[in-house]
Amino acid sequence: MSRLLVTNTFQLVTLAGPARPRIGKELRELAIISDGAMLASDGRIVAVGKRAEIEPQAGDVEIVDAGGRLVTPGFVDPHTHLVFAGNRADEFEKRCAGVTYQEIAAQGGGIRSTVRKTRAATEDHLFEAAARHARWFLQGGTTTIEAKSGYGLTVDDELKILRVIRRIGESTSLRTVPTFLGAHEVPEEYAGRADDYVDLVTKEMLPRVAAEKLAEFCDIFCEAKVFNVDQARRVFVAARSLGLGLRMHADQFTSFGASDLAAELGAKTCDHLEQTTPASISALKGAGVQPVLLPGSVYAIGSQKYPAARAMIEAGLAVVLATDFNPGSSPTTSMRAVMSLACTQMKMTPAEALTAATLNAAYSLNRGGNIGSLEPGKAADFVVHDAEDYRELPYFFGDHQAVAVFTGGKRYLPS
Repeated sequence: MSRLLVTNTFQLVTLAGPARPRIGKELRELAIISDGAMLASDGRIVAVGKRAEIEPQAGDVEIVDAGGRLVTPGFVDPHTHLVFAGNRADEFEKRCAGVTYQEIAAQGGGIRSTVRKTRAATEDHLFEAAARHARWFLQGGTTTIEAKSGYGLTVDDELKILRVIRRIGESTSLRTVPTFLGAHEVPEEYAGRADDYVDLVTKEMLPRVAAEKLAEFCDIFCEAKVFNVDQARRVFVAARSLGLGLRMHADQFTSFGASDLAAELGAKTCDHLEQTTPASISALKGAGVQPVLLPGSVYAIGSQKYPAARAMIEAGLAVVLATDFNPGSSPTTSMRAVMSLACTQMKMTPAEALTAATLNAAYSLNRGGNIGSLEPGKAADFVVHDAEDYRELPYFFGDHQAVAVFTGGKRYLPS
């Protein structure tokens, strides 16, 4: 039996409380234990409390001395595009010169640019690139991610990406939750024939993904110039019939009913939501859909329109934060950077941001009973930060690596 004692913490942020996503004022209730300690056995938490209470229970254990630092649950990032080939630094330069994200896409760049590179890459090459990205996540304190396909847009290439996601989860310390995003863009060979491509997604891609058990969720980029509401409905109905949960890219550039469809069909999450209306916020609340907000993508494309996080919190939505890590519109793996943007640009408090980046994010992936907080019975996924107070996480913004990262009670050792 492997036993672990985490002790000598300045703040142990547990997020203990109701076994559900947090809403309203609950988002600020972090259940912090000063001078706290935590005992784990075989990768699961068995006791959490004051140091004086926990240490006498320890016995023969491996000791993790936090050195008077901050300990939190591992970050949970529920919206990433982990697997891709190459990058789009050239497009970043164009945006700096004033060319918009949409203009670049119209010129053949954007998602289609990454699709061309990813199709040309072997599965092993993609795995090597994704393993590098996984190291970045872990070094920043992220222990679980949702990872989407979407840069293949053929049956074989989408399956190739999903297999890589599975390999990352099996061979690294990073937990992965796979999502099929075959309807990410209309590929060049289907230009002007979006309905035909949706047929490919629903009749060929989705059945293969389900048969090979390569994804838990299905996502779609529902946007006026990509896939419309009727096409999104077709994809979602097919995915739901195969037992996949639903997630949706919605209301990023326009508001034309995407989030309302997500509410109607009972999607687990609705992501982006920069253009979402008060009526759609109400619809999401009524359907119990969790909003996943991606301020990193707003920042990276140079937009000024951030999601209305305060209105969503006041409406009682269980708000979530994520990086949207991808090569085009949000090339960051840092949940701390996202928390900082949430605080400065969306006026979330540091406590709200931390809850949205851990426990609420875990529930958005159907993992709230296992990760996202430090409570007995849950996995020992935790981070020792070079900080004393949780407010320092968004306050000091930039590239800060964690002092120590543990997944299932095992220390991540970068190779």
